[in-house]
Amino acid sequence: MTTPLPSDDLELQAENQRRRIHDSVNQLRSTVRERLNVQKAARGYVWRASAVAGLLALMVGYGIGGAFTD
Repeated sequence: MTTPLPSDDLELQAENQRRRIHDSVNQLRSTVRERLNVQKAARGYVWRASAVAGLLALMVGYGIGGAFTD
């Protein structure tokens, strides 16, 4: 049979577990906030998006210009 732990020890264990859970939740929140930051993600792809938009505009302009020339 196991001996029951004193209530003080149980309270300390519960406090430590609450602190670990609180820290884990805060870390999860900051990670999610960082990953969902649209401005930061957009900065990483601005040159690629500009290049694609430029090529697309060039192709569309060339196609429309070709329609008006014989």
